[in-house]
Amino acid sequence: MSVGQQCQQCPQDHSRETGTQDNNKQSSVNMHIKMEIEERQTHPEPCLKWRYIFSILGSMGMAIIYGLKVNLSVAMVAMVNHTAVAALSAVDDAGQGHLGPPQDDNVTGSVEPLLDGPFLWSTKEQGAILSAYFLGYFITQIPGGRMAELYSGKYVFLVAVLMNTIGTLLSPVLAFLDYRALIAIRVFEGLGGGFTFPAMNVMIAAWSPPAERSTIASIAFSGASLGTVLSMMSSGIINSLCGWEFVFYIQGGLSLVWCVLWVICVTDTPASHHFASEAEKNYIASSQPKSSSKAGEKLSVPWMKIFTSVPFMTLAVSHFCNNFGWYMLLVELPLFARSGLGVDMTINTIMSSVPFFANWIFSVVYSKSLDTARAKGLISTTTARKISVLIASLVPAVCLLAICLVGKHVVVVVILTILAVMFYGSMFSGVFSNQSDLAPNFAGTLMAVTNMLATIPGFLVPFLCGVLTDGTEGLAPWHTVFYMTIGILGFEALIFTIFGKGELQPWNSGK
Repeated sequence: MSVGQQCQQCPQDHSRETGTQDNNKQSSVNMHIKMEIEERQTHPEPCLKWRYIFSILGSMGMAIIYGLKVNLSVAMVAMVNHTAVAALSAVDDAGQGHLGPPQDDNVTGSVEPLLDGPFLWSTKEQGAILSAYFLGYFITQIPGGRMAELYSGKYVFLVAVLMNTIGTLLSPVLAFLDYRALIAIRVFEGLGGGFTFPAMNVMIAAWSPPAERSTIASIAFSGASLGTVLSMMSSGIINSLCGWEFVFYIQGGLSLVWCVLWVICVTDTPASHHFASEAEKNYIASSQPKSSSKAGEKLSVPWMKIFTSVPFMTLAVSHFCNNFGWYMLLVELPLFARSGLGVDMTINTIMSSVPFFANWIFSVVYSKSLDTARAKGLISTTTARKISVLIASLVPAVCLLAICLVGKHVVVVVILTILAVMFYGSMFSGVFSNQSDLAPNFAGTLMAVTNMLATIPGFLVPFLCGVLTDGTEGLAPWHTVFYMTIGILGFEALIFTIFGKGELQPWNSGK
């Protein structure tokens, strides 16, 4: 054989070896799934499956966290004396005074400070109060993830809910004390909120068989979307019937009931659960990746391997892009409807609520269908994650493009908004589940890193929209914002399709 023939033969041999390795990996995965099915047929589980009780309670916990985060934005409408603030701002603009604390008597000869709300908070002070939560939320992601991994995901998540519940119950008293006290308690709530996603991901990694991970993760995490909508709707009703103080007292008090259920019904692992059947415990334990570490050993985080891992860095960037589009739909699209399209309050309410109910329903149905396809061996975990990311990026991107093209056809814009947010529900089976695929031993830490990065769009999106639309009328500036979002979502779809993985990584052992 000539040298040229040898050179041609080498790539062919290497290609065959690579293909054989990939086939062996897929065969191993399929064999593992078949063994799980045979195990379940040999030792059937009872109808009541505690891993789904855990996911439902986890969803309720996420709903509480996110509901208590947004209720202030609704209550603040009734808390602030808008008439007095507007009048005093006009006085300030005229150079005749400055905005001070509310007085017992009239602030000026013609302004009654208690005409609508009791608090004379300027728009800057209101913004500081509302944004204070995110300061705490941003800085406790990684500490929360490590505490959940090293000690207890159950109790870290419980502490997160309790911190938000206590902060909510104290909010009315502290609001009357000083707006800076309310800012401090909102930071405190944010510190607890930062624990939630990492701690929940640790729990999901422990309780979910890989063949059901998409479903359990979607049920648990989708509570954040549902809680946001339900809290905003109920806050408005409570405020109208009882007054703004009871928004905090009723929602905070009901959250304590959940805390009792969480303590009784949930444990860190299935093995330590008092009510779960042995069949369920054995099924979950047999499906989990085998660990090379000793029982009870606390693994050190392999930071260098994590940050040089192409699949993980791809996930981190994708999570950032995903949340950029999500915040655009969550926060800015309703604002676009009000300022760009000039829709009335009824249409705006529909755009702010119906899409998120659709998102919740779609996420659960989609994840169950995805897990069924995986269980039957029709798709691999990597394929499942890529499909989920593609749906959560390309469908909303197409809807945003269509919104740019249809102009001021309000009905069409509303339908496209519902579709965009609904199909975003696949993100819970994509960028929110992939951490546990790559390294279940560090599910909390990986979620903390990606979610901390994905929190940045929460600040970035409103800032960019404000800069691009400030002082400019019409649809053109909003279309610029949407085109930018389309590009970011397209980039997410591209990089995850090329570099995303769903297989267990070697550094999961911590070595």
